[in-house]
Amino acid sequence: MPPVTTPERRTIELPREDTDTQLDTPWSVVIHNDPVNLMSYVTHVIRKIFGYPEKEAQRLMLQVHEQGRSIVWTGARERAEHYVRELHGFQLLSTIEKAD
Repeated sequence: MPPVTTPERRTIELPREDTDTQLDTPWSVVIHNDPVNLMSYVTHVIRKIFGYPEKEAQRLMLQVHEQGRSIVWTGARERAEHYVRELHGFQLLSTIEKAD
């Protein structure tokens, strides 16, 4: 009977997962200023989508108006993408970006 040999073991190094795709990386929803939507409408949409009280929604809207953009929410990427789709449905210019 021939001797039994064990196959040579090799270690395979897998590529590191890109940090953009990790579940714990926070993402921000950003609303950008546009020349079309009224400030009262932007406030209404922020309240409707995110459930913020009137004063917080107004503060965020004024930031959009005065600074050109406002981070209105930060969290999981999937949820951020959902919020951006909702904002687009209300014709608001919005994007997501990795949180600082």
